[in-house]
Parts: sequence; C-alpha cells; structure tokens
Amino acid sequence: MTRVAAVDCGTNSIRLLVTDLDSASGRQDDVDRRMRIVRLGEGVDATGRLSDAALARTFAAVEEYAALVRDLGAEAVRFVATSASRDASNASVFVDGVRERLGVEPEVATGAAEARLSFVGAVRELVGTVAGPYCVVDIGGGSTEVVVGSGDLAAPLQGRSVDVGCVRLTERHLRSDPPTPEEVAAARADVEAALDVVERDVDLTGVRCLVGLAGSVTTVTAEALGLATYDSDRIHGAELTVDDLVGAGRRLLHADRATRAARGFMHPGRVDVIGAGALVWEAVLERVRARSGVVTARASEHDILDGIAWSCV
Repeated sequence: MTRVAAVDCGTNSIRLLVTDLDSASGRQDDVDRRMRIVRLGEGVDATGRLSDAALARTFAAVEEYAALVRDLGAEAVRFVATSASRDASNASVFVDGVRERLGVEPEVATGAAEARLSFVGAVRELVGTVAGPYCVVDIGGGSTEVVVGSGDLAAPLQGRSVDVGCVRLTERHLRSDPPTPEEVAAARADVEAALDVVERDVDLTGVRCLVGLAGSVTTVTAEALGLATYDSDRIHGAELTVDDLVGAGRRLLHADRATRAARGFMHPGRVDVIGAGALVWEAVLERVRARSGVVTARASEHDILDGIAWSCV
C-alpha cells in the first residue's frame, strides 16, 4: 500500500484526502477526508481576481492540511486547483502561496484534465458491477464538467467543462431571498445554453448510468432521502429517480435561506449557493433523460479527489 495525499481546491471549497492505495488490487483505505468552505472564487466572475480575503481563507486551510499531511506521513502529494484559479488574473499569488505552505507546486487543471480526474474517481468502483457507458457530472462552484466514457478508464473520454457552477450562477442571477421567477429563468437560460455547448462534444444518447458528484449533488440527494443530518454512508451510491431528485432540487431552489439553513444536513457554506447548484443538477438530469432514456441517477462521494489520489500511484 502507498499512502498519498490529494488536495482539490475549487471555487467554493478545498478538500483533502489522505489514503492508502494498492494499484495492483485497486484497494483504497481512506485515512482522512475533510473539507473546508473557503469560497476562493468569491467575486472572480465580476472582477477577474482572487480577493485578499478569499486567499487568506484558502491559505489558512492549506496550512492546516500541510500539517496533517506531514503528521500522517504521505509519500506523495498532489494539489489540483480548478475553475477559480483558471479564471483569475492574479493566479500566481495563489500558486506561490500554496507552494510556500505545502511544499508542492499546485497544478491549475484544464477543464479536460479536471473532467478525466472526476470520471476516474467516480467510475472506478462501478466498473464490473454497474453497466456503462457512464455519464459523470461534477457540479462545482465555478464550472460543471460532463464526461461520458466506458468502463475502460484509459480509453478516450467525451467531456466538456462549462462555466456554470453554484457560486458563479448565484452571483450572476440568484440575488433575492428566495430567488424571483425572473432570476431563476435567467439562471436556467445560462445552464441550458451551457448544456447545448456540452452536447457539441458529448453524445448523451448511449448513456446507461448517470453519476453526480460534489456538494450540490450530495445535498440534493440528502433532501430527496429526507435525511435529518448529513449521512455520507446513505448518500454515497444512492440511486434515486430523476423525478425525485428534480423535486428535491426545486424545494431547495425556491426556499428562502432560513429554511435551507434549518435543514440538518445542510453545510453552512452551501446555504446561499445550493439553489443554483440544484438548478444545474435538475437541468442535467432532464437533459440526460431526454437524450438517453435514463430515469435514475446515482450520487457519489468519490470524485475528482479520489481521481487525484489514484494518479499518484
């Protein structure tokens, strides 16, 4: 077994996985998995820059993770940054700060690289038990990746990253509490246009298994399951109907912030952005169902973070 550490730094959160991997058997034994909401991409859509406050929050989390990585004795460390740091004009400040604190060069992933890492992380455990082709959808704070591929994880993938994520759409459109019909319509138009772009590169017609990743998807799943508190064991692998997931997402989208915050499974850092994330997931669910006939979707807690870890061995 090889102990590795993977860090995924997105627009809304930064996450760490320390895990023991056996490449021969495919075994994965997680040692520590954690998340901090740092909102690195706050304001980037409007200003084009990472704010000083967002950088400070992110660097504090990196320092915490660096200490943990050292204490747990990881043999390899990989840090991958996604949408916000791709878009920012001062990304070099972020890169230098991470290198200074963690001792590794952060990689600012392209959309294509991000998509492949997410696909591998989500599908690895499904191959051989659930029939493909698989469509993996990773809804982040600044972007959403849609990837279709077979059970051969080394085979070419069809994928596209588009700039619709829960933070970006909230800042652009969903400013009222709860959002107005006009705001929802404007956000929905952005998402539908983005999915039109996805379909230029990704054929959804043959999909047999739809898998959703990241906090927006898992939170909508918790709502659909009626959970009193966040339960990773129940959420991971949960397969629900498209109709149930769409209904759950709409409840969160049209609720006010106080109602969302009262949900026992709701992370405080997602209260203001979950409506936009639910809207993206709803649009994807309905688009994939219309193209492929798939009527259920799975939630996965294994995602780009797991893909990053496996890339280290």
